[in-house]
Amino acid sequence: METLLPLILQAVAGGVGGNVGGAAMQNSSLGTLGNTIAGAVGGVGGGSLIGSLVPALASAAGGGFSIGNIAASGVGGIVLQIIVGMIKSRMGS
Repeated sequence: METLLPLILQAVAGGVGGNVGGAAMQNSSLGTLGNTIAGAVGGVGGGSLIGSLVPALASAAGGGFSIGNIAASGVGGIVLQIIVGMIKSRMGS
């Protein structure tokens, strides 16, 4: 459960970020479900990437999950949702 909780938090933060990105960029929105899925994938990727690149950030809370990691997951969700949305809109779908 210790390894699953950070992934769940990253996915949730990324899903929220994906919906924020969809609301901010109306022309690249994928709909609520699409924004959430793209954001969750981006959140897990962004949180994991930051955690591996900046080990001090990953262990800031005594080896646990930190606010910085949640923020990185949210930003990862926003970024991936916007990228996927822009690709989709350029393809004409």
